[in-house]
Amino acid sequence: MAPAVRSARAEGIDFTGAVPEDTCYYRAYEGAFDLVIAQYHDQGHIPVKLSAFDTAVNVSLGLSLDRCSVDHGTAFDIAGQSKAKHDNMLFALDYASRTARANREVAV
Repeated sequence: MAPAVRSARAEGIDFTGAVPEDTCYYRAYEGAFDLVIAQYHDQGHIPVKLSAFDTAVNVSLGLSLDRCSVDHGTAFDIAGQSKAKHDNMLFALDYASRTARANREVAV
């Protein structure tokens, strides 16, 4: 992590870290950070799903294109039962739309 932190800071990014995970997500939820980078899938998804299960959006950073998706699994346990909610999809589409507009404004 240390090289990544140094690199981000060298680019002028206000980067705090590494932060102990037992307090990191609470601090983020309270507004201390704009973004939390988790090193492992479950390290990031568990606290996010606890606080925003139906509204969270999964965003991949560092790719050549913007990528976001719903932040849940396939829900095979409720497939075909008309129990699935579409809230995450709406939030993901909204995020993708805002990101695309922002990128288009920058590219013009």
